[in-house]
Amino acid sequence: MAKAYWVATYRSINDPAALAEYGKLAGPALQAAGGRFVARGLPAVAYESGVNERVVLIEFDSAQQAIAAHDGAGYQAALKALGNGAERDVRIVDGL
Repeated sequence: MAKAYWVATYRSINDPAALAEYGKLAGPALQAAGGRFVARGLPAVAYESGVNERVVLIEFDSAQQAIAAHDGAGYQAALKALGNGAERDVRIVDGL
C-alpha cells in the first residue's frame, strides 16, 4: 500500500494566537492518528510560480489514515480553535 502525504500551505495568518492554539492541538492529534511530520516551515527557495508561504508535510501509511486523522475528533477540535486564524490549502495525496 502506498504512503500518503498531507500537504498544507498557509496563504495568510490572520491570528497568530489562534494558530498557536491550533498547533498545540493539531500536532499531537495528527501524530496520535499515525502522522509523521516530514517538513514544516518556509521554503528554502520558491521556483517558477512558487509562493514563499509556510508549508507542512505529514506522511501517513495510507490516504484513508490521513483522511481519518483529518475527520477525527482531535483534529476537528484543533480546527475549531483555529477558526479564521489562517487561510490554508490542505491536500492529501497518494505517494508513489
